[in-house]
Amino acid sequence: MAISNGVQKIKEKLSIVDVISSYIKLDRAGINLKAKCPFHNEKTPSFFVSPARGSYYCFGCGASGDIFTFVEEFEGLDFKGALKLLADRAGVELEVYSRGRKEDEGEKEKLYRIMEEATRFFENNLEKNAEAREYLKSRGLTEKTVKDFRIGFAILDWRNLYDYLKSKNFSDKEIEQAGLAKRPDQESGKPEKAMYDRFRGRIIFPISDSSGRVIAFSGRLLESVPTTVGRPTDSVGPKYLNSPDTPIFKKSSILYGLDKAKQAIRKNDFSIIVEGQFDLILSHQTGFRNTVATSGTALADSDRSPDDIANNLGIISHLSPNIVFVFDGDKAGLAASERATPIGLALFKDMNVKAAMMPIGADPADLISTKGVDAWREVIRNAKHIIEFLVDRYITDVENIDSLKIQLNIEKKIIPYLELIQNPIKKSHFISMIANKSGMKEEDIREILNRNAKANYQNNNYPPENTKSNRFRKDYILRKLLGIILWQKTLPETSSETSIDFNDILKEIADILNITPEEVLDPVSRKRRGDKTIDDDADLIFEAEVFYGEGANVKKDADELLSNLREEYLKDELALKMRELNIAEEKGDKEKAMIIFQECQILNQKIQDIKNGRLK
Repeated sequence: MAISNGVQKIKEKLSIVDVISSYIKLDRAGINLKAKCPFHNEKTPSFFVSPARGSYYCFGCGASGDIFTFVEEFEGLDFKGALKLLADRAGVELEVYSRGRKEDEGEKEKLYRIMEEATRFFENNLEKNAEAREYLKSRGLTEKTVKDFRIGFAILDWRNLYDYLKSKNFSDKEIEQAGLAKRPDQESGKPEKAMYDRFRGRIIFPISDSSGRVIAFSGRLLESVPTTVGRPTDSVGPKYLNSPDTPIFKKSSILYGLDKAKQAIRKNDFSIIVEGQFDLILSHQTGFRNTVATSGTALADSDRSPDDIANNLGIISHLSPNIVFVFDGDKAGLAASERATPIGLALFKDMNVKAAMMPIGADPADLISTKGVDAWREVIRNAKHIIEFLVDRYITDVENIDSLKIQLNIEKKIIPYLELIQNPIKKSHFISMIANKSGMKEEDIREILNRNAKANYQNNNYPPENTKSNRFRKDYILRKLLGIILWQKTLPETSSETSIDFNDILKEIADILNITPEEVLDPVSRKRRGDKTIDDDADLIFEAEVFYGEGANVKKDADELLSNLREEYLKDELALKMRELNIAEEKGDKEKAMIIFQECQILNQKIQDIKNGRLK
């Protein structure tokens, strides 16, 4: 089925309400439905879904679109990833996936295909290797679990996978770019022989994005690697080995197993974050399918990826406001808790973040294998709010500690995280708890908090609200508009699909961005400005063709996108002016503050005019 026909077929089978209600709770509001926006924090619902138009719009942050844009933004996927996810859900087979369409592939599509080919290769290897299968069985994994998680095996050979992928007509560049093979530090002088497999003698765990596309691998060295191929075990690297960062994989932004955990996180209304693959897999096997794993990598300190789309941490924060970190009961687990605590609090300020520590020397996989699911359930049940977890760790559980050491621990180890809690009732509760357990006075703790807050304010260490959300929204709108322009430029003047003057759109974008029309389209200029609007012009054209190639009202959509873009830039300008106003008021400069206040009023009126025009 052609892609454009497939999109229409998907929309016929999946309504906007079907899709969005599977992610967030919708309430009836007349002929529409409403909810708290999943793309920014808010207390009063401003996110509206229109069944009649098949679209959504948030009056708080400006997020809008159809089922495809919603899935892209919520799941952190590109358009083709969202297309695949919704096609699978609707039971619609798409030609681009069923036949390959290799001649139309961009860089990322080739990488997705090569990763899928490698996954099948590793799965076949596992079927042929009794020792690897026996090892997985000894760790408590059932055959069904092994198949569900597509676990494979890389034999101990230098070029086993490489030779296979070459037979499938993948180039050295593609194989290396996917992180599946590498070159030695010293070139042999024979480039065709220089490449060798990254993963050798390892159990292979495929890592997928939220739509289920394999994007990376994590390999665990088999306990007893067969040496019949004449390669010593010390030639294959560390016990655990992950794929390097690639154009489709950023290890700090990915949580292993999220593609399988999403529904359970929504259903159970909390997520569990563990450290290793076996921890996650056995947790799923025992029924805790709301578990995801960091796969031994450091968590990102942001809920968005370097491309400014929602990463896995951002996704789970949308799925449920409740999260439990589980740390191994050893030194590595303690170190992991120190790394994850500030991240958890910074990312999930309005969430209920808890932490649990395993018994000394144990990890979840060991506990489940030796003591069963009830012991694992007890660990989760006994999780504490992360502030209480810190207090117990740095104060209560420390023997023979003097009062000065306690106060220093509170000031350096706990209060920086307490500052991140925005709810005043919660903050007051934890101030009282810290005082009771440490012997410090509540007023002393509040004094430290106030002193730190004042220092941060004076140093301007505070961003305008929704900066990330607004930037992401601008990039998304620009991407859509650039796609329309680039697509229209490829069409002959006599084409029936040429329904707009793309030069007018180009000029208006240039006016909004305060640059020349030439700079709008120039890739070098876009990169210099820091725009994250494209991966490839061909991808933008592809997306525009899909949505507007069958008689869609391009002009209407383009006008709406331009309106949204102008609104986003006005919001940014208003945020900066508000910051200037705060600084002027802090310095007591009343005359300057009045001028800036009037400028803020003008900007706010322009924003309201755009919103009012949208409602007409």
